[in-house]
Amino acid sequence: MSDKGVDKSKRRFLTAATTVVGAVGVGFVAVPFLASWKPSARARAAGAPVTVDISKLEPGQLIRVEWRGKPVWVLKRTDETLKDITTLDDAVRDPGSDESEQPADCKNEYRSIKEHVFLAVGICTHLGCSPTFRPEIAPADLGPEWKGGFFCPCHGSRFDLAGRVFKGVPAPLNLVIPPHRYIDSNTILVGEGGAA
Repeated sequence: MSDKGVDKSKRRFLTAATTVVGAVGVGFVAVPFLASWKPSARARAAGAPVTVDISKLEPGQLIRVEWRGKPVWVLKRTDETLKDITTLDDAVRDPGSDESEQPADCKNEYRSIKEHVFLAVGICTHLGCSPTFRPEIAPADLGPEWKGGFFCPCHGSRFDLAGRVFKGVPAPLNLVIPPHRYIDSNTILVGEGGAA
């Protein structure tokens, strides 16, 4: 051993240098690891709001868009359709939409922000089938009381043109109304609620 003893300044320097190199190494490992937890660009896009142009939507016409991997229907209802909806309260299970999923500004007799434009997730609340749009009045297979609506061919559930489920069918709830808002009179943003 040397007569001089241990050089404590060199020991401190080596300890500090080792600590810094170790911290940098941990940073190089942690950053990619934590970044891998973030959703991919594809996953972020799948959950993003969808813009719908309704400027060319004709009365009685239904268009479909995709939001979060689900079909969303956008229907322009006629004045006659709106009158028919109000006559069906006794035939539907939840006429006031008290048990249904919809934004607060859609909890009304037409289940919509603007009465002529109806949006709904196009998935039956029974087992997840996609109902068909049946706008015709009193077809032979649906009966003389049918005033237009959505019919689920999987198990026979029926919904009116406000997405309200009829009594006596397997579906327990009205169709889901997605969050949405109007950007302007011809553009709807599906996936974001609130006032424009």
